[in-house]
Amino acid sequence: MALVGALDQGTTSTRFLVFDDSGAVVSVAQRSHRQHFPQPGWVEHCAEEIRDNAWAVVTEALTGAGLDPGDLAAVGITNQRETAVLWERSTGRPVHHAVVWQDTRTAELVENLAADGGPDRFREVTGLPLATYFTGPKVAWLLDHVDGLRNRAEAGDLCAGTIDSWLTWNLTGGPDGGRHVTDVTNASRTLLMNIARLAWDPAMLETLDIPAGLLPEIVPSVGRVGTGTGALDGVPVSGILGDQQAALFGQGCHGAGEAKNTYGTGCFLLLHTGQEMVPSRHGLLTTVACQKAGEAPTYALEGSVAMAGATVQWLRDEIGLIADSADVEALARTVEDNGDVYLVPAFSGLFAPHWRADARGAVVGITRYTNRGHLARAALESTAFQTAEVLEAMRADSGVELSELRVDGGMVVNDLLMQFQADILDVPVVRPLVEETTALGAAYAAGLAEGVWPELADIRANWREGGRWTPSMAADDRARLIARWKQAVQRTLDWV
Repeated sequence: MALVGALDQGTTSTRFLVFDDSGAVVSVAQRSHRQHFPQPGWVEHCAEEIRDNAWAVVTEALTGAGLDPGDLAAVGITNQRETAVLWERSTGRPVHHAVVWQDTRTAELVENLAADGGPDRFREVTGLPLATYFTGPKVAWLLDHVDGLRNRAEAGDLCAGTIDSWLTWNLTGGPDGGRHVTDVTNASRTLLMNIARLAWDPAMLETLDIPAGLLPEIVPSVGRVGTGTGALDGVPVSGILGDQQAALFGQGCHGAGEAKNTYGTGCFLLLHTGQEMVPSRHGLLTTVACQKAGEAPTYALEGSVAMAGATVQWLRDEIGLIADSADVEALARTVEDNGDVYLVPAFSGLFAPHWRADARGAVVGITRYTNRGHLARAALESTAFQTAEVLEAMRADSGVELSELRVDGGMVVNDLLMQFQADILDVPVVRPLVEETTALGAAYAAGLAEGVWPELADIRANWREGGRWTPSMAADDRARLIARWKQAVQRTLDWV
């Protein structure tokens, strides 16, 4: 029995999982990290805390299962995307907190760039609209606003990258020969990569005034990039995928027309488009799905929603409506419907398909009849409504009608949400038996590179259905609810 490890670095925690060759979890360890909010709209992480947590969970997962590094055939990495890290090349010391994908401090920079050509100015080259979401503007902001960084970057003293780059560099030796790389899926989220050529685009680097020497080498998602050190001594590091592409891969969605939705901190719906780059005219992103070393890349259309599980966390942490995130379903079930209350969680603006940084969150439709249950239900339903908007855009861009939607992420244990999602989409929603699809995707990528799974068909054969929800809502009710949601969205615009 072959074993493969996966380091899954997310927005709120870091995990290390060991899978066997059937895709079953053998061992897992997890540690949370702090969220820093230094100003309204700013979100930061301590990169050193994330690195230390990564080493800790690797050790805990291996020792907990009685394993040594040599028991692993390979390790893969998957990560929160778009988050920017800058660190010293000689010491590995970060020079600033990591600027998280949710952060909106680059709004003015993005607005200035869009003034000459609009928000789609760079879409043909990068596949992306101009938005605060992406990594490139975050790096540019740090170089311009932190004393001394630009001079140090131009002198070659610094490295920059997304979280996968930071972790790979540290796992493969850090200052002592660590590989400074990023894979094509993460690079495609920076607003700096030419999505057709899979290379940093000189014009984009010039526009954002980012020195090329600061950036990592772009490598395929599936293929050996280095050898682990420390707790992973001698283990091939052979797979890197951004978290949503990893979930697509782990769900067995390897061909055109297959789609998955991940319900985590945010919500991310990806539709595989094969080797075709499908340009979006309806507010979606064209992104790299995966690339195996020596082969052509595959692509996907993506709809990114900023607030999904984070909305429930807001109810818990800032509003105090629930004590634990798991309590939200029981509270929502105390009412029969949403009571005509809609919560639009535009806390950092609206992502796909709107891309409106000027939007802010709103709860509309409140009356004296409204109670805690209605607010809980509105929070859950907001995730399903946002997904419906993204799927509507995907249909318009691709012409594909889904026969089912595969789902994963922490929120899929919520039966009320999953049933409402199926009802609003009018499409069956299917959960896999192994729900750790993001980490599993990273493990599959690494194992595919090292021959644990010789072919993609071997990976697809591991997929098993674990739950299914079929639509049961009347068409008139569905249309009424969606129309009211769209009204609520309009109330959030032009706030900033």
